[in-house]
Amino acid sequence: MNDRAAEAPMHEQLRQDAEGAILFDATVSPQVDTRWFDAGYWQEQGALSRQSGGRGGVSVIYTPQGECVLRHYRRGGMVAKLMGDHYLWTGADRTRSFREFRLLQAMQRLHLPVPCAVAARYRRAGPYYRADLITQRIADVHTLAESLAEGRLDGELAQEVGALVARFHRAGIWHADLNAHNVLIAPSGLYLVDFDRGRMRASAQAWRMANLQRLRRSLFKLGAAAQGEAVFEQQIWTPLMHGYERTLGA
Repeated sequence: MNDRAAEAPMHEQLRQDAEGAILFDATVSPQVDTRWFDAGYWQEQGALSRQSGGRGGVSVIYTPQGECVLRHYRRGGMVAKLMGDHYLWTGADRTRSFREFRLLQAMQRLHLPVPCAVAARYRRAGPYYRADLITQRIADVHTLAESLAEGRLDGELAQEVGALVARFHRAGIWHADLNAHNVLIAPSGLYLVDFDRGRMRASAQAWRMANLQRLRRSLFKLGAAAQGEAVFEQQIWTPLMHGYERTLGA
């Protein structure tokens, strides 16, 4: 699998204007226009339920197609102070929003547990662009990080997390920021979210193990090894890797 495979269209349509373009799945919503990407518009309609800052600028909105998540792309790290939400323009198909939209569609075709892609947008200004993405919201979820904070991360859940990651790795999906905040737990099962900069890659143990180590560091940072690394290994990481290896080899 490769990036081209990830970008194969499903039922996508493109609307362009002088400032940029909207890419959307007509089977999910044929009604998408520029207002959909404006949190203020949804607030005026009484359809903005929650808004958070953070790096992504995330809003939960009530659309004609149900509850959705509107995310505005922002840079992280030191470069955020210089560039904020501006990215260098290298073509429409290489914008962060269009690439993530198409990767989500590719993963849906593979029956992987990800949010349904609704629409993506970019707005270009000279050599830079800004971007947004709308996905359908998964109901009744909490994050793996929240489960850890509440003392609900045990060996059974760790096995499920390992199996989840293995499903994506087996399909050649690399998550650029695999951490406990991007693993969602719902009554319907576990999901991975936030595939900004993610991509399809040829199978290789090196990147798979590096991806898992990123998740491990996230769990450590959030206090999963508070009772000692040996306890963490026995109760969390060993079950997680058992679930991973069993599913990867299935």
